[in-house]
Amino acid sequence: MSTGNKKFEEAISELEAIVDKLENGELSLDESIEYFQKGIELSKYCSKKLDEVEKKISILTENEQGKLEEEVIENE
Repeated sequence: MSTGNKKFEEAISELEAIVDKLENGELSLDESIEYFQKGIELSKYCSKKLDEVEKKISILTENEQGKLEEEVIENE
């Protein structure tokens, strides 16, 4: 499964569907393992996307003149 062009929201939705299927308990062992592997891949993809976004987070602060300034927060 390729997650390269997938949007974060799509990946989360697919991950939720996989969790539902696994929790249902009606899958065979082989199917469960396959879905689990897909879930791990999606989880890693979502985590990476969140890390990327976190690096871009910025705080807007008001300076002495009342103008908003952008302060980029760098991850250590």
